[in-house]
Amino acid sequence: MTDDKTLRFGLVGTGYWARVAHARALASVPGIEFAAVWGRNVEAGAALAAEFGIEAHVDFDAFLGEVDAVAFSVPPDVQSELAVRAAAAGKHLLLEKPLALTESAADAVVAAVEQAGVASVVFFTARFQPDARAWLDELAATGGWRGAQVLWLGSVYSESSPFNTPWRRDKGGLWDLGPHAVALLSGILGPVEAVTADAGRGDLTHLVLHHQGGATSTATVTLGAPEAADGFELEVWGESGRSAIPPLADDPVTALRAALTELADNARSGSIRHPSDVWFGRDVTRVLARAQSELDARQSGK
Repeated sequence: MTDDKTLRFGLVGTGYWARVAHARALASVPGIEFAAVWGRNVEAGAALAAEFGIEAHVDFDAFLGEVDAVAFSVPPDVQSELAVRAAAAGKHLLLEKPLALTESAADAVVAAVEQAGVASVVFFTARFQPDARAWLDELAATGGWRGAQVLWLGSVYSESSPFNTPWRRDKGGLWDLGPHAVALLSGILGPVEAVTADAGRGDLTHLVLHHQGGATSTATVTLGAPEAADGFELEVWGESGRSAIPPLADDPVTALRAALTELADNARSGSIRHPSDVWFGRDVTRVLARAQSELDARQSGK
């Protein structure tokens, strides 16, 4: 591909996040043409296509034939299966977190990307948010960080929440908020070598992460907190004192535009590696899967 090639992107998904985040970002990135949509809900796909003046597909393979790259906004178990097919068809991948719900499914996506030689980015929101990125760069330049803690209290189980979806009710905060926490903590303190997990009421999950090099961190996540307690905090500590991440942006589109731009740049240059690529996404999935195994063993009394 030439550096000035306009890339045709297709969107997989027609739900709330697909509409408010992915579609808006895809329609506003220079060098990207938002060309097509495919979704399991045919009527929703037609409505989104009409809104953005693109083509709606009911056949996934026909959809792939019309695009150079695919942005995914579907549940993670659906994403991992379709991403393998998209990579095998030579399409570059913009994926949501978590990459998959099992280590084996994440491995399959990585293998497909490796074999096809396509570019990939997993959209861990804060890693693409400009002020959070600047903060992460400052931490890396400073060094000497010995530990960190995340407290992420979500409240999405009300009937009115657009994030009250079947896969989140089934998998809870560990798999919805946990990927963001693990991605940030491993980016700051180094790869995670071991994880200890415990559970509280509902989907409340506590993680202790042991990082390469000896640092440790903790993360507490839930989607079932009271609305009045809803919030996100991440703080690191070390030789320079303490430092807290900037607040998460209310609108994800700026961060998503950055992710799409970097994916497109890699696709044009032929580079398949990125700090938030499928290999990194697999590492995060492995931590979550091992935490889930420990929680399941505790629950069964083994």
